[in-house]
Parts: sequence; C-alpha cells; structure tokens
Amino acid sequence: MSGAPARSVVVPVYNEAGNIVPLFTEIRDVMGALGAPFEVIYVNDGSTDTTLDELRSLTTANPCLRVLDLDGNFGEAAALSAGFRAARGEVIITLDGDGQNDPHDIPRLLDALERQGCRVVSGWRQRRQEGFLLRVLPSRLANWLIAAVSRIPVHDNGCGLKVYRRSVVERAALPRGMNRFMPAIFGVAAHQVVEVPVRDRRRQHGQSHYGISRTLVVMRDLLALRAIIAHPQRSEVVWTVVAVSMATAVLYGQWTRHGWVVLGGTAVLTAAVMIRWNLRRYNRAQRAGVFRVHREYGGEHE
Repeated sequence: MSGAPARSVVVPVYNEAGNIVPLFTEIRDVMGALGAPFEVIYVNDGSTDTTLDELRSLTTANPCLRVLDLDGNFGEAAALSAGFRAARGEVIITLDGDGQNDPHDIPRLLDALERQGCRVVSGWRQRRQEGFLLRVLPSRLANWLIAAVSRIPVHDNGCGLKVYRRSVVERAALPRGMNRFMPAIFGVAAHQVVEVPVRDRRRQHGQSHYGISRTLVVMRDLLALRAIIAHPQRSEVVWTVVAVSMATAVLYGQWTRHGWVVLGGTAVLTAAVMIRWNLRRYNRAQRAGVFRVHREYGGEHE
C-alpha cells in the first residue's frame, strides 16, 4: 500500500485479548478487497491484559496497522477522539473492538455514503445477540431518548460501526460517555445521516464492558445535550446562574418554611448542577483535550 490512505478504520479497544487477531484479519481482508489505500488504527485505552502485546505483534507484518497506546484508561469517547485525530483518510470508519460488528458490512456503509451524499452513515444492528431485559430493552430506551433530544432519528446510537466524512470528526474532543451522542454532538443535521441495517455477532472472547447502568448515565448526560449543541460556553454561564438562583430559592424556602419552594427549587437545582457539570467537562475537553498518547506503534513508528 503506497501513498496517503483514502480510508481510515478506527478501532478503540480495552481488554480485548483474543478478539484482536481475528477482527484485524477480517478488517484487513475486507478493506484490501475494496482496492483503495487504507489504514487501520487501533487505540489501546489502557488495557491491562495482553491486548497491547497482540497488537504489537501484528504491526511487524502489517504496514497498514497503526497502534495508539494511550497513557491510561480515558474511556471510549476519548479513544475515538484519539483515533479521529490520528486518522489520515478522508473517510473514517469506526468499529467496536469486541468483534460483534461485522467488517463485511463496511462496503455497504461506504456505498451509502457515496450514493446518498450524506456526511454520516450509522449501522443499525439487526437481531441483537444479547439479553433482551438487561441489554436490548435499555438500549432501545436510551436510543429513543437520544433521538428525541438530539432530533436526529437514529435507531442505534450504540452501534460502533459507523462511517464519517473526515470533516465531521477531525476536531473531536469527546469527554467520557459522549460518544453515545455522535453525530448530533458534531453538529450534523438529521438529513445528513443515513442508517444501514448491519449484522450483530456474539462476543467470542472476554466480557462486555457495559451494563444496565449505562441507560441511567445516558439520561443524566442527555440533559445537557441541547446546550452543548447550541452554545456550550455561553450555556455554562447561564446554568451556573440558574444553579446559584435555585440554591438561593431553596435556602429562602427553608427559612420561610415554604415546602413547595424547597421541593421545586431542589428539583431544578439538581438538574441545573448536572447540566452545568456536563457543560463544564465538555468545555474543558475542548481546551485541554481528553487523552494522552503514551506511544505509537506500526507505520513509521516501529
């Protein structure tokens, strides 16, 4: 493979020993069959098993592979941000590192990107290979909430298989958990996103890193989404004022013994504090970044 890659495949991984070699082999074969120059970027997010060793062993015989070893565990959102920053292709493809996304679906997403002239193509997993009550049902609830708040009617925000035009993600600096709100958080409009049904496979090695608590975290973070999309810096100031005002109202209600003031003020204060907290960490991420790269392997770095 010579020249700059036309496409970059970004795969964030955390403790995925056993899944590394088979998934990379599939990605390499699928991308190679498409003909265009490509690179595969694995982002090791502080794995404590043999994930990094398996990745390093692959770089010696696969010049298309680059490995970013992060200096700690920063979360999937930060790992994706690191991969986006390092990617050189004009089209960027993402997959989960657990092997549940099928790389053979990539050509159909690329075809949709070019044929429909959109900016993002999102996979929509069919026949989920997970428990309904603990995984599928909470996922559907979270996706419904995200679609309602973001106004982008994507059915499966949690699907790691997505395709982006480089201009959408090249400046990404996403704090922990906010990868669930892509592409809305990048300012992409609803008509610029296309969904393509994809296969969902069972995990072959390791354990899932997600549980039912993820839905609760999504609900908490969703409170700030509209403010982040609209104007995060100004909104942080506004919600700081709201929080201080509500705290004052609660104290006044306690002093005057107006229970309804205390109850209502406490509810608004709680929401305001959570919204401000998310705005603050998002704004901090834009200023200071969300990851540190310890070392890069593969390509010109080995």
